[in-house]
Amino acid sequence: MESDFMEILKAIFLGIVEGITEWLPISSTGHMLIVDEFLQLNASEAFKEMFFVVIQLGAILAVVILFWDKMFPFQFHDRNKTVIKKETFSVWFKVVIACIPGAVVTILFDDYIEKYFHTPAVIAAALIIYGIAFILVERWNKNRTPNTNGLSDITYQTALMIGLFQVLSIIPGTSRSGATIIGALLIGVTRVAAAEFTFFLAVPVMFGLSAIKILKFGFAFTSAELLILGIGTTVAFAVSIFVIKFLMSFIKKHDFTVFGWYRIVLGAILLLYFKFK
Repeated sequence: MESDFMEILKAIFLGIVEGITEWLPISSTGHMLIVDEFLQLNASEAFKEMFFVVIQLGAILAVVILFWDKMFPFQFHDRNKTVIKKETFSVWFKVVIACIPGAVVTILFDDYIEKYFHTPAVIAAALIIYGIAFILVERWNKNRTPNTNGLSDITYQTALMIGLFQVLSIIPGTSRSGATIIGALLIGVTRVAAAEFTFFLAVPVMFGLSAIKILKFGFAFTSAELLILGIGTTVAFAVSIFVIKFLMSFIKKHDFTVFGWYRIVLGAILLLYFKFK
């Protein structure tokens, strides 16, 4: 009984970590793998590999609910009248274009990446490298005027370029949101538009990745595994609601430099820890 209670506490903690790190550009996968180093679930490696991805569905549900008006392409009126929001459909078509590079790379190299790159050294290095990138990009942007101010201003070419940057996030420690935001900032997208497009992009990407992981794991869940997965996903959803609101408020007044420094400090600590472990 005590053992089951401890596993529930671990799932809650992992859900909190996922909810915080999925939307901040600091790498949710990297943090989950780091937490697993110190606080391991009593589960098979196959289940944990699936859990660390599928738990992100809770975070995705949070963004869908918060941005429902922007994401849902239909608007219902009285007398059974339905208005199609062409602008929203246009954004989703651009999201599909942006998803293509990442989908191709994931299908081809996901198993290889998991085998050779899911290591503490790689995670720490990615945290530091992209932390430096955030600081440099933000300094460079101080003297630039964005050319893309809103979601509707994002072109198909811009969407494809952002999608190419998202490919970088296949390396753990990079951060999917971090890679797309850095790419968007480099090509002249405002922070708010970059974050919102990242939210849109996360929906099909994470549903797709979760489907792949579940199919790979199979549907033979034990009751304990279903409980752990359900708790982690639910907590990730609840925490994500607050984190998304915080992020959108934060970037209206501040840049991403603080996240860059956080990544560098965390990466350096990890390198030292695993060097002297």
